[in-house]
Amino acid sequence: MFVSVLDLFKVGIGPSSSHTMGPMVAANAFLNDARHFVDSNPDTDNYHVRCTLKDSLAYTGVGHATDRAVVLGLHGYLPDTIIDENMDEVIDRTWNSKTITISDSIEASFFSEDDIIFDTRNSLKQHPNGIVFELLNSSGGLLHSNTYFSIGGGFISTLAEIDNIEAPIAAEPSSAYPFPFDNSEEMLEMSKKHNKTIWEMKLANELENLPEEILNLELDKIWNAMKTCIERGLTTEGILPGGLNTKRRAKKLHENLENDLENTSTNDWLCAYAMAVNEENAAGHMVVTAPTNGAAGVVPATLYYYYKHKAATIDQIRQFLLSASAIGSLIKTNSSISGAEVGCQGEVGSASSMAAAGLCAARGGTSEQIENAAEMALEHHIGMTCDPVKGLVQVPCIERNGFGAVKAYTASSLSLRESGEHLISLDQCIDAMKRTGLDMSHKYKETSLGGLAVSFIEC
Repeated sequence: MFVSVLDLFKVGIGPSSSHTMGPMVAANAFLNDARHFVDSNPDTDNYHVRCTLKDSLAYTGVGHATDRAVVLGLHGYLPDTIIDENMDEVIDRTWNSKTITISDSIEASFFSEDDIIFDTRNSLKQHPNGIVFELLNSSGGLLHSNTYFSIGGGFISTLAEIDNIEAPIAAEPSSAYPFPFDNSEEMLEMSKKHNKTIWEMKLANELENLPEEILNLELDKIWNAMKTCIERGLTTEGILPGGLNTKRRAKKLHENLENDLENTSTNDWLCAYAMAVNEENAAGHMVVTAPTNGAAGVVPATLYYYYKHKAATIDQIRQFLLSASAIGSLIKTNSSISGAEVGCQGEVGSASSMAAAGLCAARGGTSEQIENAAEMALEHHIGMTCDPVKGLVQVPCIERNGFGAVKAYTASSLSLRESGEHLISLDQCIDAMKRTGLDMSHKYKETSLGGLAVSFIEC
C-alpha cells in the first residue's frame, strides 16, 4: 500500500497521535457525518450526541487528553488547525459548553462531563482504540451512529473500512505508482533493477500526486516544525501537566552540554534533542507525528543532530525524510505503529528504524545498508511494552525517545561500515514485531495495567 510521507509526518498537537490526534479527527468526522444526517432528516429536533471510548482509549484516555480531543473535534477543530490557538482558552470554552453546532441553525446537546463514556468492559474486536459516536433524539432514541478506530499516527478508520483493509490502513495500492514496493525485498530488487536509491523511488511515487516544488515546500514545513519543536523544548522549563510532577529536563541538560563541550558525546546531544520534543508533546504543544506522538522525538532528534553537528544540507534533509517514510510505510502496512495494538516496539521501535534508515541515506548509504540499518534499529526494540505511568506520555516515554535516537544513530553508523549483508531481513523483523505484539498481554499495550505503570506508587 502507498503511504505518503506527508501522511506519516503530520503536524499536530500532543500528547498522543492515537489517543489525542486520532480521536479529534474522528470526532470532527462524526460532526460532518451528523451534519449530513441532519440535512437529510430535517424534521427531527432536539438532538443529543454521545461518545463512548473503548479499551485503551478508555483506560488511558484522561492521561492522554482523549476526552479533551473529542470535545475539540466536535467543536470543529483539527490537530493542524488548533496549533496556533491559545489551547487553554479553547479547551476551557469548549469543555464547559453544553451544546455543539451541527449546522448553521441546528445544535445538539453535548456536555463533556456526562456524554463521554469510558468503557473498559466491552471490547471491539477490530482494534483496541475504538470510538463510538451516537446521535440521539430527545427521548434517547438512536438516530445515527458511527464507529471509528484510531489506528496510530493520527490515522483513523471507520468500521466499514477496518473490516475490508489490511494492516489495518486505508491507502491506495502501490501498483498505481511507478515503484510499487510493499516490502523490503521488493524495495531492494527495484532499487537494484532501476539503479535508484530508496529516496529516489519514494520521491518518484510522491510526484504522482504532487508537483516537486509543492512536495519540497511540504517537506520543508515538516522539517521546520520538527526544528521549532526541538528548539522550544530546549528553552522551556517547568512542571509537565497531569499530576506526576514531572520536571522538564531538556533545557538544563542542553545547557550542561553547551558548558562542557569537551566531555559531550553524540548520545548526550541525541537525548537532549529527543527529550525536548517529548516534553513539548507531554505539554500538549505542537509536534510532528514521526510516526506517532509517543515516538515523536526519535526522528527529529536524529535529523537535528545531523543538521546541527554535521551541517546537513536541505537536500540531505529531504532525502532523510523520504527514506524514513519509505521504511515507515512498510512497517505500517505490514505490522502496526500503534502502541495500543503492539506495544511501544511499534512506536519507538518504528521511529528508530525510520530514523536509522533516514540517517544512513543522508550519509550516502546504499539501499542494502539502509535496509540493514532499519532492521538493526527495529530488532533491538522487539518486545518493548507500552506502559505509561498514570496513562501519561511522560514516564518512561520521554527518556525512551532519547534511547531510540541513540539506537538509530548506532544502527546507521554500524551499517555504513559494513556491506549491508545480514541474517535477518527487515521484512522478517517487521513480521516478528507484529507476532510479538499479538502475543503480548493487553496489560502492556497502552492500558497502564502492567509494567512500570503499576510499579509506581503515589505517596
